[in-house]
Amino acid sequence: MSYMEDNQRLIARLAAEIGKVIKGKDNAVVMLLTALLSQGHILIEDVPGVGKTTLAMALGKATGLGFRRAQFTPDVMASDITGFTMFNKDENRFEYRSGLVMTNILLADEVNRTSPKTQSALLEAMEEKRVTVDGVVHELPSPFIVIATQNSQGYVGTFPLPEAQLDRFQIRISMGYPTIEEEARIIMDRQGGNPADDIEPVMTAEQLADCIDDVTRVNFSESLCRYVAQLSSATRMHPGVELGASPRASIALMKASCAFAYIMGRDYVVPEDIAQLIVPVFSHRITLRQEMRMKKLTVNSVLQDVLLSVAPPVRGR
Repeated sequence: MSYMEDNQRLIARLAAEIGKVIKGKDNAVVMLLTALLSQGHILIEDVPGVGKTTLAMALGKATGLGFRRAQFTPDVMASDITGFTMFNKDENRFEYRSGLVMTNILLADEVNRTSPKTQSALLEAMEEKRVTVDGVVHELPSPFIVIATQNSQGYVGTFPLPEAQLDRFQIRISMGYPTIEEEARIIMDRQGGNPADDIEPVMTAEQLADCIDDVTRVNFSESLCRYVAQLSSATRMHPGVELGASPRASIALMKASCAFAYIMGRDYVVPEDIAQLIVPVFSHRITLRQEMRMKKLTVNSVLQDVLLSVAPPVRGR
């Protein structure tokens, strides 16, 4: 067994450990690990109580990485996120006091309930993996991932994320309600306590870094590069779309596909991986025309049209 295969088995153990508390949401777990391994960020949008926060906390415990939770409210300040400098009178100098981003995994709970100024404080951290406070640059720990949540219902008192902020998220998913059988299992598991308390770290930070390095070596052929570019172009040409996918979205799809293929136990990407990921990677980056929204056209239906309009490359050619 190769070194990469050993690491892939480790990722499978990680997914299984998280699955102890997230019943019936295997796809959500895979999408979360896809973002982690491709060094992206993920936005989880759904109604309260379906496991958004639990999923993020389970990842923190199972990886053994640094984990912080920011419960966003209108009074949370930008300095709470980035940190601030404070004068130390004993040493007669200013010292940097770290903010919530100085961790490996940051859970930004209900990110749309804080002010735009605080939301924008996440931009540099998410894109550049660093923050600048009083002109001094502070590098963030590696790896670093933001797992943001927001309620898809009840927009009163919220600040919708602007396009520039949404574009920083590599993946957007929705958890969805469990089935009756899954919900019954969740209730049974809670009778004996919280299953999250039983989660054990299954890997070290060094092992995770090796897995992330493996993903960079997953083969993404030139024909697939052209396929992704054609898909992006098709979103911009679609008659119902006002703002289509950008080159940043194409790069995000490429990186996510490599991580997804790695999780699936391969060292190469196939067109089916790209088709599987186009909705979670592209959907929040596309804006429909007003008249199309009035006709109940959805972004997902646009992306299905795009997939049907672009022929995938034939394997082996």
